[in-house]
Amino acid sequence: MDGDTLSVERVIKAPPDRIFALLADAAKHASFDGSESVNRCTQESVPLTMGSTFGMAMRGRKETLFIPYRTTNTVIEYEPDRRIAWKTTALGGRVGGRIWRYELIPAPDGTECTLVRETWDVSQDKQKAMITSGSMPSRTEAGIRATLDRIATLLES
Repeated sequence: MDGDTLSVERVIKAPPDRIFALLADAAKHASFDGSESVNRCTQESVPLTMGSTFGMAMRGRKETLFIPYRTTNTVIEYEPDRRIAWKTTALGGRVGGRIWRYELIPAPDGTECTLVRETWDVSQDKQKAMITSGSMPSRTEAGIRATLDRIATLLES
């Protein structure tokens, strides 16, 4: 972890617009979530844009005492086919504040490959001290790697 952020990159053999379309469809997030904590989007599939909010039903995990919970997510960065980020909170904003950011960098040689960088940004998280200690950063990194692998599997076939 580098300060308040943790990033993982992977080249995916798909153009940025196809990757962005997947990321900008909140209803599809459970299909590529490598942490296996996203259960489902709590609303109909609507393409995300700047300022969009969407809810997620989350599976209970050890860090939540195995209690399922819901999050509210707000898109705070949006550049079509290049960047999307949302801030995740729960309990009316009293918990959370971590940011999930995806940056898409097309291959400079014109091939249909894209460098995808996913970043976990805890700079605004209300529980930053708690979530950056212990095993959470390493578990998050593993989850991000699995997420990028799943995105590749979905789009490269």
